[in-house]
Order: sequence, then C-alpha cells, then structure tokens
Amino acid sequence: MSFPALPLTWHLLRRSGRRGLQGQLLAVGAATVSAVVMLILLAAWLGAGARADRTGWRTPAPDPNGTAVQALSTTFVRGEPATVVNLAQLPGRAATAPPPGLSSFPEPGEVYLSPALADLARKLPAKELAERFPSAKSHRTIGAAGLAAPDELLAVVGRAPSDAAVSAEAGERILDNGLTSRAVVSGFTGTKNAPATAQDQNTVLLGAGLLAMPVVVLASAAGRLGAARREERLAALRLAGATPRQVLAMTGAEATAVGALGATTGALAYGALLPGLARLPFGIGSWFTGDLWVGIPGLLAVVAVVAVLTGFSAVSALRRVVRSPLGVAQQSDPRRTRMVRLALFVGLVLFVALTARSGDLSTTQHVALIALFYAAFWIVGPWVVDRLGRLLARLARRPSTLLAARRLSDDPNGAWRTVSGLVMAGLVAGFFSVAHLSANLAGPSGQVAVTMPAEANIPQAQDRARALLEAAGVDATVQTSARGHESLLMGESGITADIRGGAAQIDAAVTALTPLNPAQPPYSHGDFTSNERIATTEIRYLGVATMAMGFVIAATSAGLTAAANVLDRRRIYTRLRLAGTPLKVLDRARLLETALPLVTLAGGTTASGVYLATKLNNATGTTVDTTGAIQLGVCVAVGVAVMSAAIGASRHLLRTTTADPLRQEA
Repeated sequence: MSFPALPLTWHLLRRSGRRGLQGQLLAVGAATVSAVVMLILLAAWLGAGARADRTGWRTPAPDPNGTAVQALSTTFVRGEPATVVNLAQLPGRAATAPPPGLSSFPEPGEVYLSPALADLARKLPAKELAERFPSAKSHRTIGAAGLAAPDELLAVVGRAPSDAAVSAEAGERILDNGLTSRAVVSGFTGTKNAPATAQDQNTVLLGAGLLAMPVVVLASAAGRLGAARREERLAALRLAGATPRQVLAMTGAEATAVGALGATTGALAYGALLPGLARLPFGIGSWFTGDLWVGIPGLLAVVAVVAVLTGFSAVSALRRVVRSPLGVAQQSDPRRTRMVRLALFVGLVLFVALTARSGDLSTTQHVALIALFYAAFWIVGPWVVDRLGRLLARLARRPSTLLAARRLSDDPNGAWRTVSGLVMAGLVAGFFSVAHLSANLAGPSGQVAVTMPAEANIPQAQDRARALLEAAGVDATVQTSARGHESLLMGESGITADIRGGAAQIDAAVTALTPLNPAQPPYSHGDFTSNERIATTEIRYLGVATMAMGFVIAATSAGLTAAANVLDRRRIYTRLRLAGTPLKVLDRARLLETALPLVTLAGGTTASGVYLATKLNNATGTTVDTTGAIQLGVCVAVGVAVMSAAIGASRHLLRTTTADPLRQEA
C-alpha cells in the first residue's frame, strides 16, 4: 500500500491549529523578506549594467577612415560634471548615423541637451551655463536611449570639422582625470563604458557579496522555523512506520510550498516598491524604472531559489528524526557542536588574510573572499554559542541565567540563527563607519584653470581672459605662471584665475573662459578629481544601503526566529509555568539567551570590520575622524534597539502561549 505523502502533508497542515498557522506565517514572512532583498540586489546589478551599456556610444571604436569626429569633454556646473559630446561630420564622407537618443546627427551649431541639463540651463543665469553652448536659446532633447540616468547632465553639440572643439589637440592633451578625449569614428558602437558608469556593476557586486550570506541564511531560516514542532510530528510518523524517504518528502513539500508562497509575496512587494527604488541615487544619478525590472525570468528564478533554499533547509534539519525518532520524541538528543568548527574558522580566516595580501584581485575574487569570511563566522558561531552556554551554566546564580544557559547549550544552532543577522551586520557597520573614504582634491578652492597648447600666445590669452571675465562681471585675478602645488595646472601650459565669490561666480568664470580653448573646457577646484569623487560617493551609498538592508535582514531574522522559538518551546514554557516559574523569569531568560551570544559574536565581527577599515585608512593615508566614531556608535545603538524590538515583539506571544498552562499541557 502506497504512503499518501502529499495528501497527508496537506491534512496535517490544515489540522495544525492556530499555533501551526502562526509558525507557517512566520516562515512565509522570512521567505518574503529574503525574496525582496534578493530581487533588489539582482535589480541593482542588472540596472547598473544596463545604464553602463547606454554610455558605450560615447567611447566608440576609433576608425582612421571614419565619417565623423567625436571629441568628448567634461564641464562642471555647481560642482557636478556635465558630459559634452562634440560631433562633426567629415566632408566628402558618408553620412553618419545619429547616436542613441538623438533624432538626427547634429548640424554645426545644433545642441542636444538631456532633460536634467536643459532644466538646469533654464534655472541658472545664461552666463553661468547656457552660454557655454553655441545655441543658448534653443536646443533639442536627448532621449532616454542615450542617457545613463534620468538626472544625468549631458550635452551633444554639432561642430564644423574645422572647429577647435574637435581639433586634434582635443585628443593630444588628455588630462589625468580623463576629462577630454577625441577620435575619428564611423559609428557609435561602444568599445567600453564611460568612466562615470564603468565600475557601477562591480560596486553593486561588492554590496551583494556583503549581503549574500545573511540573505541566504534568512531564506534558509524560513525552512527551519517551527522545526521542533515539525520534528515531534514527523517523529511520531516515523514511529508509526513511515520511512525516512516519506518523512523527508513530506517535509520538503511543506517547506517548499511555504517558501514559494513567501517568495511570490516578496515578488509582488518588489513590484510595488519599484518606482520608489528608481528614485534612489547611485553613482551618476537615479534610475530609469525599466532598468530595475528584472523581468519575469528573474522573478521566477528568485522565487525558485527561495523555495529550494527553504525546502532544503527544512529537510536538512530532519537528520535527527531520520536517525533517532525515539530520541526526538523523548527530547533526549542534545545538539552539541564539535571542535572542528573552530579549526575550520581559523583556517578560513588565515586563507582570506593571506589571499587578500597578494593584491591584484578582481571584484569577483573580492566578493568570494567576503563570502568565505562570512562563512567562517557562520561555521564558528554555533560552537561559540555552545561553549558560552556551558560556561554560563557553571557560573549561573539566578534562575533566568540558568535557563538561558541550558537553552544555549541544548540548541546552539537555533540560538545562533536568532542573532546571526545582526552579527553579520556588525561587520559591515564596523567597516563602513570607520573607513574614511574621500577624494584627494588638488589645488586651491576658488581657482579656475584653462590649459593651452604649447604654441599658444600665453600673454595674449591672459589679456583675453581678463577681458572675458570683466565682460561677465566676474571679479578675478588672472595669472599665467604656475604657483607650485597651489596651481590647478599641475605644470601644464595655461592660465589660472582666482575667483572671488561663490559657486555662481565660479560657474560664470568657467562659462566666460570656455572660448579660450573649446577643445579643453576650464575646470575648477574639485572638478579635477571628479571621477574619484563619483567613485567615493558610490562607495558611501553602498555602505549606507548595505547597513540599512543588513539591519532589515537582522531585525526580520531575529524577530521571526524569536517568535518561532516561543511556538516551538510551548510545552517547555507551559511546564515551567506549571512548576511555578514566573513569566518574568522566562522572558528574562529569552533576553539573556539572545543578548549574551549577540554581545560576544557581534562584538567580534564589529571589531573585525573596524580593523579592516583601519588597514584601508592606513593604506590610503587617511585617518579616522570623529564622524566615523559617532556613526559607529549610532549603528551600535540601532543594532541594540533593533534586537530589543525584535525580541520584545514576541513577548505578547509568550504571554498568550502560557496564559493557561493546564489547558496548554493538556
């Protein structure tokens, strides 16, 4: 006679009662949050790649026999970079197809502006921005196909082949920060991404590496929620004659269905959050909503991954039922950990440290090292909890402390799962709070520089610069010779103007001095290292986003696991209440059971993050300021508040579960 595994699983689910339904809802919640975070990470990675691809047309493959000249430069307004693409159709050559986002190849004097740059040009006085382009009064709009982000500042200017903006000098004197480049092209098939977006995908991948382990752990926790209740039920089936395969099939089907339901809910939540996610800034700007859409295959893949992780976790947790159903039924099989965990931890940490010292690692290799570092703490975590529980039991002087110690040593894996999210978040918080990342800006503030060709008449250029600045109403001192390290020219031939005034005066000076050398726009303090500043900003955004999502995962994991533990230990709690144990003692024991391993392990990972950040600071020659220390203190306070709220949220469940111990035990 065949064993009706699926019908019996469905029957047991329906007959599991209110407590069973609560446990299933907790598992659905864990799977939902896991799916949302996975989809956000996947969306950011795909979106970064999509918008980087849309910048490829600005760096087309050079062709000596091409049909047009492209000169790429960067100007700055209010300290923000605006990319300027100068295009000229070569005479006697075939017509060149327009770049993406343009309705036609620009004629000489014709200007295309991105919506964000056009809006800025309307808001600012013409002398600060609009007059930098040939047509100050009219322009066309660049479509989304040619933009990396909705708020990107981009201009495409049509030039004559003889115009200085597309002359050979635009490619002969490329600044160290990559502000200028020139090429003869036959089309706009890009060979590489623009500097502003080239590293976006690698940066997102780094963030995904920091969050991958906590997300996988949370998805796996969905399958282990209610494990004790499930073990008792399936142990009874084993004693009644069910085979191990049948028990595993029932468990896998139940947990996979719950995981799929939670992941589907997470997919719906991701769709609802999509417009808000697109407004978040990253790198060059915010996102087009379509860039963050992972597509139906992506949704199905994440749902499948979460469902499989949930089912696999639940099945792997049933080893005791398969091995010793009688021991599970009698609750006489304590879950000990072995010393091999400590040996593996030491080995993995040493491997990561030695590999990181070798240098020249790719982003993928860095992500792999981060995953191994997380895995090391994940392996040693239950061992530390077990030893902590045994030590605490010897030193216990109060009933609540003794109860907490017994729970830690009886189920170290369960206690570790409760705190693991915040322990992992501690590493990220420690690193990004202390790491002092800033671009090393060169030159004095308030100075505008214009590089000139070596054969240029510098004194004449100086006189013209004074006239242009005076006509624009800019109060400035113009010089032709460099003033050592205080000059933005950095040894190049050209002129500098010390501007007296704020950002508006600097922008007006940049606009006024643009005709001096159209091939290489003027630049000011801060503009010289714009690419480094964008990369630094990306890393800061990455740190904030990773910490925020890490705390969300930690709060979800702690809250759901704590609530599930109350349901799993319902019989133990009711028996303790019948024995006369006050509810306050039980609640204090729950708090100690979480707080003790949290302080021990989260303190270790946070210290590791601080150590890594300190090494980075030393390597880059920067020091930790008070802001980093304050931010770390805030992160610690937030972590404590998150964990307290997560544990406190299940206090009402503990009270209702043990409200009538005689009836509960019956």
